[in-house]
Amino acid sequence: MHRPWTLGVLGLSATFARAAFPSYPNEFVPPKVLLSTPEVWTNTTRAAQASIVKFADEVLREGRSHLLLEINSEFSSAWRTWIYRLMYDELAVIISVIGHSMLSNLNHSHLDLLILDQSYWPNCDGIGNTTELTQEESKVYVTCPYERRDGQFNPDYRLANDSGATQALMDALLYAPIAHLVISKSPELNTAKRPDGWYASQALRAAQIFFVDEATRVNPHLNYSQLLRGPGTQVGSPTGVLDMHWWPKALSGILLMKEMGVWSEADLAGVVNWAKAYIPWLQTNELAKADNHGSYFFNQLAALQILVGDLDGAKATVQDYFTGIYMSQIDEKGDQPKESARTHPYHYRGYNLCAMINSARLAEFVGYDGWNAKSSSGAGIQTAADYAMQFTPGPGEAASELFPQIAAVAVKFGDPSGKYAAFLASKDQSYPGRPWFLWNQPLSDSGLAVKFVPEDDDSGNGSVDPDNSTAGTASNNAVLGFKVDWKVGLRSNRLYHGRCNGVATMVVAQAGTNLVLVQNAAAIVAIVTVVVTAIIAIPVSFTM
Repeated sequence: MHRPWTLGVLGLSATFARAAFPSYPNEFVPPKVLLSTPEVWTNTTRAAQASIVKFADEVLREGRSHLLLEINSEFSSAWRTWIYRLMYDELAVIISVIGHSMLSNLNHSHLDLLILDQSYWPNCDGIGNTTELTQEESKVYVTCPYERRDGQFNPDYRLANDSGATQALMDALLYAPIAHLVISKSPELNTAKRPDGWYASQALRAAQIFFVDEATRVNPHLNYSQLLRGPGTQVGSPTGVLDMHWWPKALSGILLMKEMGVWSEADLAGVVNWAKAYIPWLQTNELAKADNHGSYFFNQLAALQILVGDLDGAKATVQDYFTGIYMSQIDEKGDQPKESARTHPYHYRGYNLCAMINSARLAEFVGYDGWNAKSSSGAGIQTAADYAMQFTPGPGEAASELFPQIAAVAVKFGDPSGKYAAFLASKDQSYPGRPWFLWNQPLSDSGLAVKFVPEDDDSGNGSVDPDNSTAGTASNNAVLGFKVDWKVGLRSNRLYHGRCNGVATMVVAQAGTNLVLVQNAAAIVAIVTVVVTAIIAIPVSFTM
């Protein structure tokens, strides 16, 4: 999400700092699970508790909102206004003038989410002057037809990637409130020595920046999400609904903080108003496809309806799902044909199963039984989980994409034979230290007694839809550049500046002398150096 604070001095190669927190595509954790389940707070979950605090610290510390949070807390209104103007207007104009426009004919606000569909590639065969297109990449976006290649991801989508920041905001709203609760019970787990209430206050401020503050709030629609490039009018696609599919995570933290009395109705009024404006847009766009897109449409809508207090609406939404598209999603064997037909069947089974399970959690919250709902074949969620467990991941997939779902099924349906715990133990000897282990209780730790915070690996702990989302584990995101715009700092003497004023621009400065895509190198280096130096020199003192 490129907002006024997105000036980043970064490398453009895949050598970014590697964060380790896992990002799940969908997790709804009702407050009663954390506040009223005794097994959640035992020594068995100690490592999972520590993991959540660590990951909350990382997502808040590395989050792009961090700089703006500190600016808002440390500087006067006049200073903040000047910094906004400097970082957003003047610098954006300078760079957009001398840079190249990726989507120059796109008429949209700087506060719109802009996310490119990464599974589309240009086909410039038959396009006249290919030399000119090669020299000026921006012309490719508006001249060459784009074709879908399932499972193949065009790296240029990272240049206008607001999805990564949306994802990280939702992660902050999941991890930070739970970390607040963990530390209230076990202060010794506050190893970063954060002040009392820091995790909760930082998450709330990030939400206000994203959804409330006039200068920075995103507009409540996804008209430019999963943008289809090519000739003609460039607009978003229906699959763009997936770029907000993390709402159940945010709802989890919000409800927990409200239940604990940490956040008031007044604190959340702006976020709720944003959701009230977004819901009609969501409902009037025909996005309820029969596969995982539809699954995430329904549970995103249900989560938002719960957030704004429309419990009857949420109940109707989950009922529509379980009596509608869900009916054709699971066959008699437990397979999900619409997902297994994709290029990464292991991934997509886990991904849609995640949506099913969290729809069932949301349904239970509003008094509807989705857990035991059966498809037209007579199979249900547990059958789908049992079937998915039989397969090994293919290239580019990870066994861990299924772990949180298997844990949820074990807790809800029981694990008398121990097959679910055995499956987890056979794949991950550290699973009792994963965050999802905390809110999936009671669940056996298989005697592993993990006593440390496990490092997340590149395979990830959450399943995501790579065709339509930039989500994944944060370690993957960092490697691929998904979270580039969350960094503010010097790295490899290169400058990366994302989309501003509706124009995607890129300037690369090597060691301050060799500028690529800039005609007047000396003048631009001087301008950028002065601006960057001025911003970096501002005495923003924050604890890392």
